[in-house]
Amino acid sequence: MTDRLPCDFFLVRYVPDPVKNEFVNIGVLLRPVSGATEMRLTRDWSRVRCLDPDADTEMLETLESEMRRRLAGQDADLKPLMTVIEDSFSHLLQITEPRGCLVENLAAGMEEMMRLYVEPRKVRGRAALTGRAALLRGMRAHFERARVWDLMRRRIAASAYTQPGDPLKLDCGYRPNGLIRVFHAVSLDADAELAKVLAFSAPALRTGVARVENAELELTAIVEPLRNSAGDVPDDADRIARYRFGVETMEAHQIRVLTANDLERVAETARRELRV
Repeated sequence: MTDRLPCDFFLVRYVPDPVKNEFVNIGVLLRPVSGATEMRLTRDWSRVRCLDPDADTEMLETLESEMRRRLAGQDADLKPLMTVIEDSFSHLLQITEPRGCLVENLAAGMEEMMRLYVEPRKVRGRAALTGRAALLRGMRAHFERARVWDLMRRRIAASAYTQPGDPLKLDCGYRPNGLIRVFHAVSLDADAELAKVLAFSAPALRTGVARVENAELELTAIVEPLRNSAGDVPDDADRIARYRFGVETMEAHQIRVLTANDLERVAETARRELRV
């Protein structure tokens, strides 16, 4: 039997009201006996929103990136990170005392700790993610596997390039040299409304990026593949018409359209361009 790796793990808790001391486990810090500590926060904020409907999950995702940067290359000493959390987030976050565990490897150990202590239990019959939510999760998963998610800008406000009050927020992007690549999940399963919104916004976004960033914008929409896993086109004339309308509308406004099947290649390009 392969020797298992001894580690300490800490739970990261979201505590919106310290007086009531109600909390939700939102992440895990996994510290091996030697080497850098690994950290992960949940991808499912439903339990947090049940406890605190006004929770700023965007801030929590930003916090994850900041914590990972501080942990990179850092060995056993977690005091600097603890200090940051206590100074900046003591009213919202707590980190538990360490507990020991034995894991096969860090990746497998992290999956096990997240499953046991953080992620909601899967209920039989619960509907799988569909539409834009499924596309966005897939996009994030590929960029995370390529180790570039934390290096990307996320929830990019279109108003920075168009005009104040523009509500559109683009999912993520990065800048290789004089080009800004931006990716946005656009589901065409239910309707093509978001495709029209993105197409309408594209010219102003392109002009604004040139003015503000002195760069060229490459805007990419990630959509579902029209064909299923068996390679068959669905026998649904309305869906086919809607899908083609959405794709053609975006392409007419110089938006690159790729499917979820292209995400591995997209993430690999990002990894190479960001020199990870």
